[in-house]
Amino acid sequence: MIDALKSDEIVQKMGGRFKLTALIQRRLAELVDGARPLVERNGRTDFEVVIEEIVQDKITIDWEASGLEAPARR
Repeated sequence: MIDALKSDEIVQKMGGRFKLTALIQRRLAELVDGARPLVERNGRTDFEVVIEEIVQDKITIDWEASGLEAPARR
């Protein structure tokens, strides 16, 4: 299992499980369609690459464009 998903930190970072899942799905589709990963692949699956991109703040939700409320920063 991917260590970042074992804690709720990544879920809280995105403002909930639904928002996290939506971001993962959108980015996975981009990778499948040929987008370049923003982190080194190092033999990781597309899913693992997406999680690492989120952990490293390489991708996030565009809160203004989405119309969603951004989660409170701690």
